[in-house]
Amino acid sequence: MQKGFDYIGVCVCFYCHDGKGNYVFHKRGEACRDESGVWDGGGGGVKHGESIEETVKREVLEEYGTDPLEIEELGYSDVFRDFDGKKSHWVAFRFKVLVDREQVINNEPHKREELGWFRIDSLPTPLHSQIPGELERFKDKL
Repeated sequence: MQKGFDYIGVCVCFYCHDGKGNYVFHKRGEACRDESGVWDGGGGGVKHGESIEETVKREVLEEYGTDPLEIEELGYSDVFRDFDGKKSHWVAFRFKVLVDREQVINNEPHKREELGWFRIDSLPTPLHSQIPGELERFKDKL
C-alpha cells in the first residue's frame, strides 16, 4: 500500500524564514519524487507515532541541518494531485518556521540542487505547483 495513493497521506509543509523577510527555498533535484527542477519550500511525511510538531522539527533538521527556533501554524489543506494518471490525496499541515540563517545548509544535496534566500514578492521560477495557491492563501501570515 502506498501513502497518498491507496490511503490518505499526511504531511507537513513549511516556509523557513530568518525573521527579516527572507525565506529559504530549494530547487528540487532529479531524486525527488516529482516536479524536479522547480523551487519549493520544505516538507515531508508524518511517521506513525510522530506528532505533527515532531515531524516539522525532524524535517527542518533533515533538509536544512538546523533546528527550528519558532514554529507557527499557518493552516492545513487537502492536496489532490495526479501522478502519471494516478490520483493522490494528502492532508498537508502548513507552517512558518523561524531558523538561524547562518546555520542553514543543503543537508540533502542528493534531493536538492541548490538553496537560495528570497523575499516572498521575488521568488525564483518555476515554483512547485502547490506554492502559488499557498502563497495566496497565507499571504497575510507570511
